Amino acid sequence: MAYDLSSLRILVVDPSPFRRMLVCDVLNALGINQVESVNEGSSGYSIFRSTNFDIVITEQIMMPLDGLDLTRMIRTSPDSPNPTVPILMLVSAPRTKDVIAARDSGVTEFMAMPFSVKALYNRLVFIIEQPRDFVQDGEYFGPDRRRAVKDFFGDDQRIED
Repeated sequence: MAYDLSSLRILVVDPSPFRRMLVCDVLNALGINQVESVNEGSSGYSIFRSTNFDIVITEQIMMPLDGLDLTRMIRTSPDSPNPTVPILMLVSAPRTKDVIAARDSGVTEFMAMPFSVKALYNRLVFIIEQPRDFVQDGEYFGPDRRRAVKDFFGDDQRIED
């Protein structure tokens, strides 16, 4: 089923003019015309606070405020207008530690670059069709980090309260 994504408002935060243009062009090709883009996290947060975005797409590595800091600000700052907005993080050549850092900062979804139009479309549809529950655990606020709840049987099974 093809989705009509034209009503989505998306914020793209990436320091590379080429990648910003590429992501915006792909979003436009998918019918998403309400796209704003900026080159760093502080500007991204300012624009985020002034507009009601449906999704934020950010690069992980930026200066001075990187994508992880931007995510934490969106999730936990008292002046954040939408702490539960889905955040898709893009990373070139991701390593396991990058995925873990993104997950632990509150990122909703993670995607390696380069990506195809179909891959980005599928990720956006996944975000729409399968919204993640949000949890508060100590200092962490964000999407539930568990992807699946599996039945477990055995001596170490947790006892229901």
